[in-house]
This record gives sequence, structure tokens and C-alpha cells, in this order.
Amino acid sequence: MNFQTFDLNLLRTFDAVMTEQNITRAAERLATTQPAVSNALKRLREAVNDEILVRTARGMKPTARAEEIWPTVRAALAALEGTLSPQHFDISTTKASFRIAMADSTANLLLPQLMERIRKEAPEIDIRMVPLPGRDPRPQLLNADADLAVGSFPGIVAQLREGQQRDVTLHHQRLYSGEPMCIMRKDHPLAQQDLTIDRYSDALHVLVSFSGSPSGPADDMLATLGKSRRIALTVNQFSTAFHMVAASDLIAVVPHHLIEASEFKDQLVIRALPFQLPIVYVDMLWHERDMRHPVHRWLRETIMRVPAVVEHE
Repeated sequence: MNFQTFDLNLLRTFDAVMTEQNITRAAERLATTQPAVSNALKRLREAVNDEILVRTARGMKPTARAEEIWPTVRAALAALEGTLSPQHFDISTTKASFRIAMADSTANLLLPQLMERIRKEAPEIDIRMVPLPGRDPRPQLLNADADLAVGSFPGIVAQLREGQQRDVTLHHQRLYSGEPMCIMRKDHPLAQQDLTIDRYSDALHVLVSFSGSPSGPADDMLATLGKSRRIALTVNQFSTAFHMVAASDLIAVVPHHLIEASEFKDQLVIRALPFQLPIVYVDMLWHERDMRHPVHRWLRETIMRVPAVVEHE
């Protein structure tokens, strides 16, 4: 490919096609026609000698070559947009759509207040919540399958802070933290007693495990103290754990900030654990390509201003 004669407009088409992985939606994103996008994609294929998108049983998917070059193209376009866009823009008329990867418990806490602010300040901005497979948002952020990730990512954030993620250009911002607490229904047999370590160990427990592991940090701590507990139920969502605790004699360990956001809050008793567990931190992650994007920056700053974040910092 001769870069001097290469039509740089094709890179905008490439970015849209990679983002949407659908010709029709890419045309809508670019405010052009489907034939125009198809023609541009044909020229791009000839220029880079690669199919870019191939049809599979699950629809159109990028080739390995397209996946390889897209982060560089996306970062370059974002940098140009940030440089050329006016420093002051009218967020009230800006149209944009953002995909945020987060678990249901985090969404329950953040989304109601976030959407209220967006509807007031930026009514043309839409939010799509996307799944968080394996509790590791890095592939989604690197492949631009998500614009932001919000959740508890202690291992990833520790690596970023220590500079161990040199091959991954991610940024992070601490949002809030919560102390692990024990919850039980108001008429639970333990509700009117001091929660000693023996009483805690003898109770029936529900464990929230996103990975499906049959044990958690509380079990590790109990083992160091020569104790153990019976986990009668393992679930993969905090909302399910809240429901089960409110309706049974099961007790659970959850971060304090999630209790405040639960619909079962008034039905629960909160007790300090008879041992200490690490504080749960919630962070926001995003890719370098979006660092200077003005609307993306507005969204990040708006999330930081959500009362649920401010109150639990």
C-alpha cells in the first residue's frame, strides 16, 4: 500500500465498521448510505490486502489483521478528534452512545442516578450496559467492545499502578469503596445477638461467586483462624443473594455500599464481621484511545459526580 495516495477517509469507515460489525449500522453511524460504506470497505480491502470483515455463523466478524490494526486507528482518530474538536461544546445537543461493562450490583447503585443526570444535561446520549465476562474487562476495552468498565478489579488496578501492564494502554479512576459486612433478615435468630466468630461459623451462608468458586475471602480468613463455615448456596449475583437472605435463615457477606442500593435494605440487619476482610474498591477503566475524547471525558466526569460515588468515596 502506498500511504501517500491512501484515502484517509477510509479509516473513518474502517473504525465504524469495526465498531458496529454491521454495514447498515456503520452507515447510520457515519450518516451515509449502505452502498457508500460497502464501496469504501471494498477499497479498504484492496488497499490493505485483507478481507477486514468475514461472514460467520454468528454474523460478520473482523479478521485477525483488522483486530491488529484497529486499536492504532481508533487511537489516532480519537487524538485527531480531541485536537480538532472545540474545547467548549454543547453537551445538551450532543448525540452519542456509550457501552459500559459492569455487573448488576454496580448498575443498581450507579445507573438510576447517572441516567437522571444524563436526561437533564445530555438527553441525546444513550447508555448500553453490556456483560462483564469473567470479571476482566480488558479484552472488551482493547477491542472497543466497551467504552468504559466499572467494577471491582483489584488485580488489574494493582498491575496498572505498579506499571506491570506495559502492553495494555488502560487508565483507571477510583470511584468508591465499601467495607464487607454481614447481612441477615431482621427476624434471623442471630439478629438480636452479638455476632461472634463461633456464631458466624455455625450459621448457614450464601456466597456470591462470579467465577463459580465454592469459597471466598471469608473462608480463607476463617481457615487462618482454625474455623470453617457451611456454604449452603452459591450464586453469581448480589441481587440474588439479597433476595435469599431476606427470605431465609441464610446470611451473607456483601460490601456496605451495595446494601444501601438494595431493594431489600429495610428488611435486613447489618452486622460487622467478627474478623477483618479487605476493603472492596470500585474503579472505572477505559482505553487510551478515549482519553481525550471530549464526550467520553464528560461521561467520566459525570460518573464521578453521581451522588452514589460522592457519598461512598
